[in-house]
Amino acid sequence: MVPGGYQAGSWPGLMFRLQIVLDAMFREAGKCPLRTNILSILGGLLLYALGTSPITQANVRIADRNTFRARFFDHSSPSRLYAPSWPNLRQCSSLSSEESSEWDVGRVIMSGLIEGLPDAVALQCLARVPYSLYPKLQLVCRSWRAVLRSPELFKARHELGALEEFLCVSAFEPENLWQLYDPLRDLWLTIPVLPSEIRHLAHFCVVSTAGKLFVLGGGSDDVDPSTGDHYGIFATDEVWSYDPILRHWDRRASMLVPRAMFACCVLEGKIIVAGGFTTCRKSISKAEIYDPEEDIWVPIPDLPHTHNSACSGVVIGSKLHVLHKGLSTVQVLENAGCGWVVEDYGWLQGPMAVVRGELYVLSHGVIFKQNKEQRLRKMVAAAPASALDFQSRIGFEMIGLGDELYMIGGVIGPGRWNVDIKLLSDVDVLTVGIERPTWRQVSPMTQCRGTVLGCALLRI
Repeated sequence: MVPGGYQAGSWPGLMFRLQIVLDAMFREAGKCPLRTNILSILGGLLLYALGTSPITQANVRIADRNTFRARFFDHSSPSRLYAPSWPNLRQCSSLSSEESSEWDVGRVIMSGLIEGLPDAVALQCLARVPYSLYPKLQLVCRSWRAVLRSPELFKARHELGALEEFLCVSAFEPENLWQLYDPLRDLWLTIPVLPSEIRHLAHFCVVSTAGKLFVLGGGSDDVDPSTGDHYGIFATDEVWSYDPILRHWDRRASMLVPRAMFACCVLEGKIIVAGGFTTCRKSISKAEIYDPEEDIWVPIPDLPHTHNSACSGVVIGSKLHVLHKGLSTVQVLENAGCGWVVEDYGWLQGPMAVVRGELYVLSHGVIFKQNKEQRLRKMVAAAPASALDFQSRIGFEMIGLGDELYMIGGVIGPGRWNVDIKLLSDVDVLTVGIERPTWRQVSPMTQCRGTVLGCALLRI
């Protein structure tokens, strides 16, 4: 029996001991404001994690005696963090000094992460912290820095349902730089520069799977300022992956065929590439599939048709659709072992994005909802009056996230009344999951600007 009348081996008893541990943590951390703030966050996450699990739903006695508030974010100002408010645990538990001295503290497993907590519980606390706060958490101590850069952290976030969705963007300026956008906090984060030796990498493809970002192929978009000619590699077989937990780029197994301006998508956790142009600037029909766990590329059936234009890919209904610019036909792959099927859906031409399994196309400044396999389409929205005209804005990226379409970056001009070229960092958002779609603007990119070279959704 522990102080308070609980069985030592019961979950209420464990909760009671955790309260005492947290109380001691905050007393010891009072000398360091940064540590106090972080421990407040972790303490709230700990009690939230345990308090909402099935094993503590019946713990009415603890809930009645101790009220813990763990409200971390003010939704009217998502970037502002609030620490939880804590009660006086000794008053709540009515412990006497004699009872406290007789308490068997040896029953609490000591951890190198948070003193007095089991490693598994401490890891869950850290896993629930928003990813944008990880750089600050790594400053606390070496053990936190180590666990925040370990594969176990991503596994814990996945098991807890604490994964966050980010947009990963690379633009013409600066060279080979990537940024992450946190839509919940309207915040841009900058990640390490892609360490490729290819200057101004462009015409590549980017996808994400298993919590990692993959940059594949492409070539140099570097220009000789004296002649205006492109020089360098036109198409490469390079493959890079970025681990947001480790915050590190790694070189992966090269593609079987160097390619640029090709289609690339993820099906069932594996990356499929098809078409594009090879080093001699000749269009190809070759296709291959990559297993990220095995780091192996394997050829799959070639595309039935090729065309002397860039191609792109989109996944709808667990099928990969490859489209060539200027062609109405679509080459569809449902299973890598079954080959391709050629269909003519009569889809509109223009930037495409998928939201909740529905295909949206931007054509002549108007966004249409395109039926997946028929020639039916529905007008959704025109360009907003407050935003830049999408007919004069080129080089931007359109991508779906949640119930929204994001229009990111691009350039304006030159035009009839403007001879200058303006590099944009603007981000316009259209909410399509409502009866009357509405536009809004969010924070612009803080580093990247101009033509968007790559954009993908990453779950961390």
